Amino acid sequence: MLKHRGFPGRLSGTDFQFTIRRANPKGVTPITRRERYRDRKPADRRADEGFLRALWAHFGDEPFERGNLDAGRLSWLFGREVVAAEDPFDPASYDALLQVDEKVARQSFPQIFEDDAWDDAEDDEEDEW
Repeated sequence: MLKHRGFPGRLSGTDFQFTIRRANPKGVTPITRRERYRDRKPADRRADEGFLRALWAHFGDEPFERGNLDAGRLSWLFGREVVAAEDPFDPASYDALLQVDEKVARQSFPQIFEDDAWDDAEDDEEDEW
């Protein structure tokens, strides 16, 4: 199981887990699409946003290996903002390739990408000097 170095282990100040420490000895927890209903708690929505923000910062729109990323947290985004990057896709494999669907992610969590616009503008200003 690939361990993503530098990836946050959890949402800061909460118990919302983003990564796992070791492989499950009883077998890999499969990734399944979970429905997000409108009445979800704000804390759950912040966890989804924080996880997607970390995925975008760490991988961008490039395919990435599931590795030690938490299956439960991935499942809240799977099939929408995070999609399979290989065919056939094995949802019960630590080696499965995933990818952030930028178009859907921008629609669902536009605030994540607004920060990118500021970063790009700062980079442009530095280049002028």
